[in-house]
Amino acid sequence: QVQLVESGGGLVQAGGSLRLSCAASGRTFSTAAMGWFRQAPGKEREFVARITWGSGSTYYADSVKGRFTMSRDKAKKTVYLQMNSLEPEDTAVYYCAADRLLYGSTYLAGDYRGQGTQVTVSS
Repeated sequence: QVQLVESGGGLVQAGGSLRLSCAASGRTFSTAAMGWFRQAPGKEREFVARITWGSGSTYYADSVKGRFTMSRDKAKKTVYLQMNSLEPEDTAVYYCAADRLLYGSTYLAGDYRGQGTQVTVSS
């Protein structure tokens, strides 16, 4: 099992920035990829970004491309999501996720998921 703990959410004005962190613990050697989903009230869960743990290659949803950047720190077993130029439409609960296997270079299954952190962007 892999445990994921998110942090860094909060309230920010439109145009501002936030950085989310997700620390992994447990059987982290079995982690092939990590990433983020988000879910806004009344909406379905949406893929945001993923990173392949070994290579560090990243993939982003079109809605955040150019504004969000994902990175990882292998030593700390932590991934980050730097969110810039935030928009009210980015308001959601952001969930960290990890996959045991590589299901593809762009897909994030979310075999393991964190509890989520709230991001609110005011206009």
